[in-house]
Amino acid sequence: MCGIIGVVATTPVNQLLYDGLQVLQHRGQDAAGIATCEADRYFMHKGPGLVRDVFRTRNMRNLVGNWGIGHVRYPTAGSACNPAEAQPFYVNSPFGLLLAHNGNLTNAAELKREIFMSDLRHINTNSDSEVLLNVLAHELQAASSGFKLDEEAVFRAVANVHRRCRGAYAVVVMIAGYGLLAFRDPYGIRPLVIGRNEAMAGSEWMVASESVALDVIGFRKIRDVAPGEAVLIDTQGVFHSRQCATQTVQAPCMFEFVYLARPDSVIDGISVYESRVKMGEFLAERMRRTMPHVEIDVVIPIPDSSRPSAMEMAFRLGLPYREGFVKNRYIGRTFIMPGQAVRKKSVRQKLNTITQEFKGKSVLLVDDSIVRGTTSREIVMMARDAGATKVYLASAAPPVRYANVYGIDMPTRSELIAAGRDEDEICREIGADGLIYQDLDDLKAAVRAVNPTINFFETSCFDGSYVTGDITAEYLFGVENQRGSAAGGGDDGEGGQLDLNLVTNHDN
Repeated sequence: MCGIIGVVATTPVNQLLYDGLQVLQHRGQDAAGIATCEADRYFMHKGPGLVRDVFRTRNMRNLVGNWGIGHVRYPTAGSACNPAEAQPFYVNSPFGLLLAHNGNLTNAAELKREIFMSDLRHINTNSDSEVLLNVLAHELQAASSGFKLDEEAVFRAVANVHRRCRGAYAVVVMIAGYGLLAFRDPYGIRPLVIGRNEAMAGSEWMVASESVALDVIGFRKIRDVAPGEAVLIDTQGVFHSRQCATQTVQAPCMFEFVYLARPDSVIDGISVYESRVKMGEFLAERMRRTMPHVEIDVVIPIPDSSRPSAMEMAFRLGLPYREGFVKNRYIGRTFIMPGQAVRKKSVRQKLNTITQEFKGKSVLLVDDSIVRGTTSREIVMMARDAGATKVYLASAAPPVRYANVYGIDMPTRSELIAAGRDEDEICREIGADGLIYQDLDDLKAAVRAVNPTINFFETSCFDGSYVTGDITAEYLFGVENQRGSAAGGGDDGEGGQLDLNLVTNHDN
């Protein structure tokens, strides 16, 4: 999961890109980068850290030009950032290209061999984004005539990128002397939205991972980039688009709605906030059916993503809703921090209890999801330490039992508390008095209720069904070994070994 943005404006674009990245910061805290263009020159600054720390006044002054792209990175390998892998990435042959990418290529290793042996290109990092950049560069060269680009050549090149690349990818690209290119994988797994602003000097365009970036900067959302579609905006602000994939299925990542996206974003016609309210509605009904005799005094959210679900649960169950945790805004999101030791240490630094809301009460804690269980275990203990007599835990998402290979940092089953455990075992592992998970069909129904036109979702981390149809047990085994080496060990608890019989593919 990363955040990307691209803008073609009529005035200097550096501040627009900076402001956009600030509101996409939740999508990656590891590194940030901005590239702009003026005349025939690129200007770029990137580095490890938060947006506010990477860019100083002197850096912003050097980012001149009226169009550019930006990126916030979070590493899917679970390790700290290699500065060389901060984005955007650049190549100068056959055209000057700068690329920022959100997602993960599942055939990156195969493509890397092809690039070296057939395309005669060299990769400098371990990033699949650099692989994607070089595939695009090669296809642009093959599609162009005499090193001159036109609209047809660009769209033909994107079509060949779709033919060669598998996995999840939302991409923004600067093409020197030509304009801004953006495209999305044929399944639409990772989000990408288009916005426009009518300025005195003409139309200004923006593409971004979430609509909130458009809102904050003052652009009006036009629509989402369709799965498989490419959008091309030239330096004069002329907009072109074309469907470049032969077969598409709209299957957005369910975890965007559960946790990743900001609640004030709208993705694929679905209000993230409204979908989370619906999750609370369905979860309340499930709790009423499956735990009718449990007595609860108060419903407390684990901030921040679970608040809409918790409020709706409290309303539906006729229970008081209270804020029981105070969040330190200066500690990063624990889910996307590299390394288990860092996550453990950060939980109590990040949250503190309001004792009055727990003391002598039976509390229902509501979280958006339970992934590794580390945070849940610590929070249950904090509630008990604050005087709670009973601590029940509700998850607005189903059990996370399988690897995610499309750009989210939970690729190994050994780290997932639900892998190889039933709900009673998970409950004992985290120390709660009771545990309830959302049903997967209910989760789909909750999100689909906001936009009934979405028929499929990417839900592999819940059901082990991989929408791209190319994930094998051997691939997952390799990812698990790679991540285990990068993270320096496994998770707390027993974990689970990779079950080679649990890999399924959903080939639409």
